[in-house]
Amino acid sequence: MSNDTDLAPRTLAAIVRHDLPASVVVFLVALPLSLCIAVASGAPVAAGLIAAVVGGVVAGLLGGSAVQVSGPTASLTVVVAESVHQFGWAATCFITIGAGLLQILFGLGRVARGALAIAPVVVHAMLAGIGVIIALQQVHILLGGNSLISSYASLTQLPHQLMSVHRGDLFVGLVVIVILIGWRFLPRSIRVLPGPLVAVVVATILSLVLPTHVERVVLNGSLLDSIGLPAIPSGSWFAVAMAMVTVALIASVESLLSAAAVDKSRPDHRTDFDRELIGQGSANVVSGLLGGLPIAAVIVRSITNAHAGARTRVATVLHGVWFLLFAVALAGLVQQIPKAALAGLLIIIGVQLVQLAHIRLARRTGDLFVYVVTALGVVFLNLLQGMMIGLGLAFGLLLWRVVRVTIHAEPVAAARRWLVTIDGTCTFIALPKLTAELAKVPADVDVTIEMTVDFLDHAFCELITDWAGMREAAGGTADFVEIGSARMATAVAGPPERGRSRQVIDEVIGPWRRTGNRADPIAAGIAAYHRGHAHLMRPHLHGLRNRPDADTFFLTCADARIVPNVITNSGPGDLFTVRNVGNLVPVGGSDVSVEAALVYALDKLDVRAVVVCGHSGCGAMEALHREVRAGPGLGDWLAYARPSLDRLRLGHPVADAAACAGFGPVDQLAMVNVALQLERLHAHPVVRRGREERGVAVSGLFFDLTTARVIEVAMDGIAEFDDELTVEAFDESAEVRGVTAEPV
Repeated sequence: MSNDTDLAPRTLAAIVRHDLPASVVVFLVALPLSLCIAVASGAPVAAGLIAAVVGGVVAGLLGGSAVQVSGPTASLTVVVAESVHQFGWAATCFITIGAGLLQILFGLGRVARGALAIAPVVVHAMLAGIGVIIALQQVHILLGGNSLISSYASLTQLPHQLMSVHRGDLFVGLVVIVILIGWRFLPRSIRVLPGPLVAVVVATILSLVLPTHVERVVLNGSLLDSIGLPAIPSGSWFAVAMAMVTVALIASVESLLSAAAVDKSRPDHRTDFDRELIGQGSANVVSGLLGGLPIAAVIVRSITNAHAGARTRVATVLHGVWFLLFAVALAGLVQQIPKAALAGLLIIIGVQLVQLAHIRLARRTGDLFVYVVTALGVVFLNLLQGMMIGLGLAFGLLLWRVVRVTIHAEPVAAARRWLVTIDGTCTFIALPKLTAELAKVPADVDVTIEMTVDFLDHAFCELITDWAGMREAAGGTADFVEIGSARMATAVAGPPERGRSRQVIDEVIGPWRRTGNRADPIAAGIAAYHRGHAHLMRPHLHGLRNRPDADTFFLTCADARIVPNVITNSGPGDLFTVRNVGNLVPVGGSDVSVEAALVYALDKLDVRAVVVCGHSGCGAMEALHREVRAGPGLGDWLAYARPSLDRLRLGHPVADAAACAGFGPVDQLAMVNVALQLERLHAHPVVRRGREERGVAVSGLFFDLTTARVIEVAMDGIAEFDDELTVEAFDESAEVRGVTAEPV
C-alpha cells in the first residue's frame, strides 16, 4: 500500500520548506532531458514539454508513489522513433493512448508485481541495447548529419558521416560531453546545479558567439499550437497492437523498477504498485490526447526528488507546473538550443545505460550470454523482439538450472564398494545420464546409492529401483540412502511433487512423535539413521578412530530437551559431554564424577574450552527455588546447588541482568547457578592449570526453551551471541569464544 503521507494535513510552511525546493531541482534536471528525448524520438519538441507537464500533474496526483517523478524517458525513445517512422506522429499519439489503457487494465487487474518477475538481466540488457541505439543515432547529429532509424545503417553510414563533419556542431556537442564527464569531479558546491542543464546552457551561449552555423531546435508555434488530436493509424493493426504492448510493457516495468528503487532509498515510503500503474496509464492517455510523448516514471528524477527533500505529491505536481510555465512564457529560449548540444547529452545518457556493473553481475551469475544476445537483439532487430529473445533465453536457462541433476559413480577408498551420488531434480530428462553412470559400476561390488533429491518422478524411480533389484537378484547389495526431501516411497503414490527441505530438517532434529502404536522408537530411529545418514558419518568417524581428542568439555543438564550438538552446531569429536541434574560441579562431597571427567578431558583429551550450559524451565532449579524436600538421593544431590539459591537471595548481578531481560525467578536462579559453577571451575586446580598453560577458555551458556536461543552467562552478567560470527573468527578468539559484550 502506498505511503499516504501526502494525504495528511500539511502546513504551507512545510510545503515551502521541503516540496517547493525539491520541485525546482527536479524541473531543472528534467528540462534538458525532456527536450533531447523529444528530438531523439523524431517527435515535435513541444511533445516532450507536454509529456513532462502531464507526467508531473496527472501521474503525480493519481500514482501510487508520493515522490516518484514521471515524464519522457530514454527507454522509450527507440520504440517511439520506430512508431513515428512507421505510422507518423499523430498515429503515435493514438498508440500512446492505447498503451495507457493497457496500463490501467494492468493496475485494475492487480498484476503490477508480476512485472517485477522479469529477469533483471533481460531488463539490464534491454536498457543497454537502447543506450547503444541512442548513441549510434546521436553521433550522426553530433557530426552535423541526421539520425538514421536503423542501427545497421547508423554503423555502415558512420564512415561517410565522418568524411563530412560540420565543425560547429561537433564543437558544441563535444563541449556538452566534456562538461558532463568532468562534472562529477567538481566541488560539491558547484554540483548543486544540475550538470545537464549547465552543459546545455554553456553550449547554447557558445553557439551564439561561434563564427559558424549551428543547427538549432525548431519549435513550431506555442505550446497550445502544438496540442493536436491523435489520428487512427493506417496499415497493419497487428503492428499497431504490438507497438501499444511494447510501450505499455516498457513504461510499466521502468515505472515499477523506479518505484522499488525509491522505496529502498526511502524506507518510510511504500508504493502501491497497482495504483502506480493506473496513474501511469492515466497520464499516458492524457499525454496522447494532447500530443505528448509516452510517459514513465524515471528513476534518476525520482531519486533526485527524494534526495532533494520531497515529502508529498506537491513536489511532483509543482515540477509539472514549472514545465507548463516555461513552455508558455519561455518557449522562445528552446529555439536557441543547438541540436548538437542535445545530441551530446543523449550520447552520455546512452552510454550510461550500458553499465559495467550489470555486465560484471551477469558474468558472475552465468547470465552473460543472455545479456549479450538480448542487447544485440534490441540493437539489430527491434525492442520487442530483443526482449522476447532475452526472456526466452532466461527462461530456458532457468529451466536447465532447475531440472538438472548431478549423478556420479565412483569407488569408495579402502572398501570393495561403490558410491552412486544423485543430487538435484530427478526426471525422465536425466535418464540418459543415469544409465551412463550406472554402467560404470562393476557387477560384483556392493553399491550405496545416495539420493539428495528434491523432485523424483516415476520414470527415474522405476529405472533406479529396477537396476537395484537386478543387482540384488544376482547376489549383490544396493543400499539406498535418502537425504533429500523427495522420497522413493511416495514416488508412485501419486503425481510427483517437489519435496520440502524443512521436512528433512524436522526429521533430523525433531523429537519422536508419540503415537498409539507400540513400535520401539529406538529401533525405528536407528533404522531411519541407517537409511538416512549413517554413511555420512563414516568418513568423519574414520578420521577420528585413532584421535580421541575433543574440542570442548561440555557440562549440561540431563534434561532431554537439551541437545548439545544441535545447539552448538557441532559433530563427532567436538564435544566431550557430561550431563547431570542441574549441570552442577560438586564441591566437598563424595561425588567425584564431574571432577574425573574434567581431569580426563583436560589432561588426556587436550580440550580447548570448558562450558557449563543451563536452561530455562529446569526442574532441578524449580525444586531448589521452592525448597522442595526431595528425600535421599535427589535431595542430597541438590544440596550441591544450595549456594546458588543463597547467592540469588543475597542479590547477584546475573540475576539482575536476567530480570531486566524478562526472565522469571526460576530462570534467574538457573543463570546464577551457571555463574556459580563457573566460579568453581575457575578455582579447580586442573582447570586453572589449563588456563595458565594452554589458554583454556571457561564460559557459561543458558538455553532458552521458549525462543530456542542460546545466551552467554558470565560471572557478572549475560550477553547475546553475534549471529554473524564465522568459524574463522571463532577459532581466532578462543578466550572470547565468539561472544559479543552487548548486554541483553
